[in-house]
Amino acid sequence: MTSIIADLPPDPILERRQQIQSLASRSIGRRSLVSKTVLISLVVGLVIAVIPLVTVIAALIGKGARFIGWQFLTGLPHLPSLVHLNDVGGIRNAIVATLVIDLLAGLAAIPVGVIVGLYLASTASRTSNALRTIVEMMIGMPSILLGVFAYEYLVTRMKSYSGLAAIVALSILMVPVIAKAAELAFRSVPTNLREAALALGARESRVARKVVIPTALPGVITGVLLAFARAVGETAPILLVVGPTVSTIFNSNPMHPMTPLPLLIYGYSFSEYPSQRAAAWGVALTLVFIVVALTTASRFISTRMRRERRS
Repeated sequence: MTSIIADLPPDPILERRQQIQSLASRSIGRRSLVSKTVLISLVVGLVIAVIPLVTVIAALIGKGARFIGWQFLTGLPHLPSLVHLNDVGGIRNAIVATLVIDLLAGLAAIPVGVIVGLYLASTASRTSNALRTIVEMMIGMPSILLGVFAYEYLVTRMKSYSGLAAIVALSILMVPVIAKAAELAFRSVPTNLREAALALGARESRVARKVVIPTALPGVITGVLLAFARAVGETAPILLVVGPTVSTIFNSNPMHPMTPLPLLIYGYSFSEYPSQRAAAWGVALTLVFIVVALTTASRFISTRMRRERRS
């Protein structure tokens, strides 16, 4: 019996396994070195990326925190006088103008973005592929082009700057962001849910309203809030269409020139008054706080809704 076993040919699988183990033992040092090098490179890249962000945030807080207060947030801006050189007033008109412009832009962009996202997630045709390409191109398109578009077709024809032109520019900016997020959210809905609803005799439109949209709602809300955060922080389209100068008059009518936060920062930065140039840091800190609050809210709401649906 022993001689029979000894006469058997060697196991090829065992030989291959031994060769692999031998090769791995000889190259483990090199692989460990490569792994550590890549890890160190990633850490260094992260530090290089974080340093400018931390520097900007530290500068904003250090130079702008002293302006943040009730009077600054609720008062109206005014020119410094000879008696009160450091008194620049507040930014209430800029906050209201920013909220009016972005909310109205969102009301126009959300239905279009959600419908486009639902169409892209539900169909696979040449039309949907072409539309998907257009959406992806618009996401990466420089926002200044939207400002040029709104200026050419609204400001020049109305012969006046207005918040309406800013609303049009920002709504076009928000549509592709919402559409892409909505498409990903709708694609994450399990196929068996749709098939079960269709098997029960429901029409596709009813399945979309009662099954697909409620299930994908956390992702859609996240996309909407992220689009809002991007629109609030956009400066290029606003500067071209909303108004040429900083106004000290409170105005919430989008049919007239307005002074949103980005325009106020731009105007204060080039002001001849040192107090207004210093106050630009406070306005910028307020704008950053709004953007961070919207981004944090989107993460919190989406996480909470996903947990509720799982439970």
